[in-house]
Amino acid sequence: MARTVDPARHQARRLQIIDAALTRFAQDGYDRATTTSICRTAGIGSGTFFHYFPTKRAVLLAVLDLGTAETAQWFEAQAGRADALQVVTDFAAHHADDCTDPRVAGFVQAVGAVMTEHDVAAALARDEDVLHLGLLPWVRAAAEAGEARRDRAPEQLTAWVTVLLNGYLDRLAGQRAFDARAEKDMLLDTVRRLLRP
Repeated sequence: MARTVDPARHQARRLQIIDAALTRFAQDGYDRATTTSICRTAGIGSGTFFHYFPTKRAVLLAVLDLGTAETAQWFEAQAGRADALQVVTDFAAHHADDCTDPRVAGFVQAVGAVMTEHDVAAALARDEDVLHLGLLPWVRAAAEAGEARRDRAPEQLTAWVTVLLNGYLDRLAGQRAFDARAEKDMLLDTVRRLLRP
């Protein structure tokens, strides 16, 4: 008789492994991180790891996909809001707050080492699409309400907001002195100035 799987427990264990992998990739880089070190950080055996993920690459992709899913969920949770421009700046603040996780810089560097690999590039492209599609309706609504500039197409403005968010992340990964918490206000100010009518 097949063993019954508790979905909540299964998901919790999967997230535990993903979190441990994020830590190892951030601290060791992609190449030096091993499934053994991920298992040690997660407090599990290798059999458990391979039950959830067939390879180290698979768990890296799971970390990326989880971030993409969280972005989609964040935008879904904003449905019904009438303050479109504030939604955009709230997302920028959310992004900046996520960047205060001390593992983010190292993880971005780890992903950078394999970002040209087809499956990683595809995961990053999905993430970019979800971000763009999440922001675009709010930028468009802000322009229609007169809260945001109309001299540029909403698609172009959304692309530039994305450039700012990605640049913030890249700066964090590339400059040890860059403090995500201290620079948050500057990011928000820059987004507002970009969109200001």
